[in-house]
Amino acid sequence: MLMRTTLKTVGLVAGALLAFSVQAQEIQRVPAPNDFPIATSVSIPAGAQLHYLSGVVPSKDAQGHYGDTEAQTISVLKTIESNLKALGLGMGDVVKMQVYLVADPNKDNKMDFEGFMKGYQQFFGTKDQPNLPARSAMQVAGLVMPEWLIEIEVVAASK
Repeated sequence: MLMRTTLKTVGLVAGALLAFSVQAQEIQRVPAPNDFPIATSVSIPAGAQLHYLSGVVPSKDAQGHYGDTEAQTISVLKTIESNLKALGLGMGDVVKMQVYLVADPNKDNKMDFEGFMKGYQQFFGTKDQPNLPARSAMQVAGLVMPEWLIEIEVVAASK
C-alpha cells in the first residue's frame, strides 16, 4: 500500500513539474508601468533560437525623400517586418530593439522621439500584434547618410 501511495505521489509531482516546465518555456514579457509600449524585461526559455538582425535604415519614398522621423520609422519597421518574414518570423517575435535617433534639424536639433513613437506604435502594442520588446532608444551624433534620422536593430526569438 505504501508503495502504491509513493508511486502515485511521484506521478503527481512529475506531472506537476512537466506542466510547469511547459508553461515556463514560453517567452515571458514584463510590461512597463503606465502602459508605456515596451517590455521592461523579456525572458527567453532554454532551447529558444535567437535571431540577431543587423541595423536597418530608411528607404527613400516615391518622391526620392526619406521623410521625417515618423516616416523613416515606418520605413525601417516595414523592412524589419519583411526581413523577419523571410525567416518565418513576425514582429511579435521581436524581443529586443535598439533604436538610434539622430537630431532632427527641424526639431531644434533634438531627436524626434514623439515621431518615432508614432511610427513604432503602428507595429507594437496593437490589437493585432500586442507583443512588446525590451527596448533602448538613444540619440546619436549621426548615421552614415546625413538624411537618415533613424536606425533600428532587433533580436527576435523563436521556439
